[in-house]
Amino acid sequence: QVQLVESGGGLVQAGGSLRLSCVASGSTFSVNTMGWYRQRPGTQREMVAAITSLSDTNYADSVKGRFTISRDNAKNTVYLQMSSLKPEDTAVYYCNRVGPSYLQHVWGQGTQVTVSS
Repeated sequence: QVQLVESGGGLVQAGGSLRLSCVASGSTFSVNTMGWYRQRPGTQREMVAAITSLSDTNYADSVKGRFTISRDNAKNTVYLQMSSLKPEDTAVYYCNRVGPSYLQHVWGQGTQVTVSS
């Protein structure tokens, strides 16, 4: 059973930056496409960034140019560098494998990001 542990969230003013980290247990991390997801209050969870095993990246339009996803396979860790944060970025952020739900890992506890105006 793969465990996902997210960290790095916090309270930041609009325009600020945060770096999120997600550590995944298990030996297959390096071959998986990993994504960062967020769930804003009253909305469904959405994917905001993804990175393949070859470090090709993809971003939601809402974060393109502001967020950068990266990974360190030696540390089984995926990162999300968030810059120029906006109040609408306020959400709980999660990482997980990208794919249909039956292939995803059990969701971690997430990390809260709050952006004040």
